Amino acid sequence: MKRKTIVVVGLTGALLAGVSLAALMSAEFLAPHKEQGLAVDIGRQAAPTPAQSVLVLPRMRVEDMQRVPAEEKTVTGNAVPSMALRSDMLAYDAAKPAAGFVSEGEIAAAPPPGTADEQYRDFRDNPVKLVAEEPVSTFSIDVDTAAYAVVRRYLKDGVLPPRDAVRTEELINYFDYDYALPDSPDMPFRADVALYDSPWDKGTQILRIGVQGYDIPEAARPPANIVFLVDTSGSMQDADKLPLLKQSLALLVDQMGEADNIAIVAYAGSAGVVLEPTRGSERRKIMAALDGFQASGGTAGAEGIRQAYALAESGFEKDAVNRVILATDGDFNVGIDDPERLADFIAEKRKTGVYLSILGFGRGNYNDLLMQRLAQEGNGNAAYIDTLMEARKVLVEEMGSTLFTIADDVKIQVEFNPAYVAEYRLIGYETRLLAREDFNNDHVDAGEIGSGHEVTALYEITPPGSASRLIDDLRYGPAAKPAPAGVGNGEVANLRLRWKRPGEATSSLTETPVLAAARTAFDAAPVEARFATAVAGFGQILRGAATVEGFTLDDVSRIARAARGEDAFGYRAEFIQLVGLAKSARAMETLN
Repeated sequence: MKRKTIVVVGLTGALLAGVSLAALMSAEFLAPHKEQGLAVDIGRQAAPTPAQSVLVLPRMRVEDMQRVPAEEKTVTGNAVPSMALRSDMLAYDAAKPAAGFVSEGEIAAAPPPGTADEQYRDFRDNPVKLVAEEPVSTFSIDVDTAAYAVVRRYLKDGVLPPRDAVRTEELINYFDYDYALPDSPDMPFRADVALYDSPWDKGTQILRIGVQGYDIPEAARPPANIVFLVDTSGSMQDADKLPLLKQSLALLVDQMGEADNIAIVAYAGSAGVVLEPTRGSERRKIMAALDGFQASGGTAGAEGIRQAYALAESGFEKDAVNRVILATDGDFNVGIDDPERLADFIAEKRKTGVYLSILGFGRGNYNDLLMQRLAQEGNGNAAYIDTLMEARKVLVEEMGSTLFTIADDVKIQVEFNPAYVAEYRLIGYETRLLAREDFNNDHVDAGEIGSGHEVTALYEITPPGSASRLIDDLRYGPAAKPAPAGVGNGEVANLRLRWKRPGEATSSLTETPVLAAARTAFDAAPVEARFATAVAGFGQILRGAATVEGFTLDDVSRIARAARGEDAFGYRAEFIQLVGLAKSARAMETLN
């Protein structure tokens, strides 16, 4: 739009101009969507341009609906400054920040150029649950870390990330925590629980659940049968896409040995085998195949996936790791008429023992929505590679947890004792929720855990009689009757963990009670628990959660600094820097 110089005389004229501009922007945004019959909530996402293409996945299968209860719709990166115009707000009010942004008195500026078409799943924060009505919480574990790297990239660009790019559990699980390792692969998990006062509400407590997986010794690791599926389409030509992709996969190739096999399939306007299965020790041959890639053409992603699975199956080894690693920006724009059919194809292929992991690259048309879906269906994990250092973290430092699965369909269920807990809410895991009956159903898919991996989950719980209770007792109806008082046995909750050994159809179960006597003040909580809580608070602030109102980025920084602990690779120090970026005036420009 051309810039014009306008002299406005008087405050009234300025206000009228502002209202007219807001109305015009709302009309321009709503018009194309009305034609498509879409419901639009302009208070929750920024306006995409009319020319912007948005991939809307078809509805999921009935059995998947419980796992992903959030609405199945996309949320794109912001295409205009985040003015967060709502139907009830025609004029900007600096005293009332829009929902979904940090409540530090400022509003996010427009994202950097080239991020307008990024796609993220829209979801809402977990609500507070009444223990008298719903005492059991069930969810699938999540070991993905893509959201943290995406958030980091936005903050380093000087702006806040879109709210739905922030999956709080992935921020928490980006970090290693000092949980005790299991002693034997016969019992591949060890639970670590902590109960302490909440730092953002004196009337509530935090229940931190840590699950540590068995770490397979390097000498005992099985051979790997890996197929790299590499996106070489025209959209991958930027420096942070195909060039970084080749450098990243080279790091993984360096970890391979004589017993391992690597094959490569490339896809662009058409798909094809670039390298037949080759011993991992033949690094020069493998690297020559990678180095020859050039970005051009469309994206025949579906055909590439079919060929990659066929190649993995042809070299399938029962006692080996059989995995396809898809490296892409997620822009499947050729040869994919129905993303639902592609997801079903991948879900079927996981039954053969070939799993799918996804490495996301780049910005602009980055399709986090589709890549998260495919990774979940493929019994794999999703990571976002924004720097070579992140590639080293995922593919070198965490190679064991990335490649070598120790348990399938890992589910967590927590039953709260109403004698000690009146209300609770699960922080994060919104896209991983399961129905209560899914926990004992071995046919329901859940997340996988790799060698040495750990999972952390936090609940905020409210004791009976606390002034922080949010849900009033009913006056009428069955629920108005006195709720069960629970059993005063000293147990705040009972943690149940269910999992399958790789390739097995029947799950195993372990239980761990959470004792009321273990509760401490926040400052006396384990250092690892306090750091995880700081990260959880950061994620909630970025998502604009009302449940942490009054808890600031300064509070996050203070807690994280005090609980930094061992930080061999500097990841926790970097987190503290990101908190500073989020608070910086460069990250949030007010609209005047």
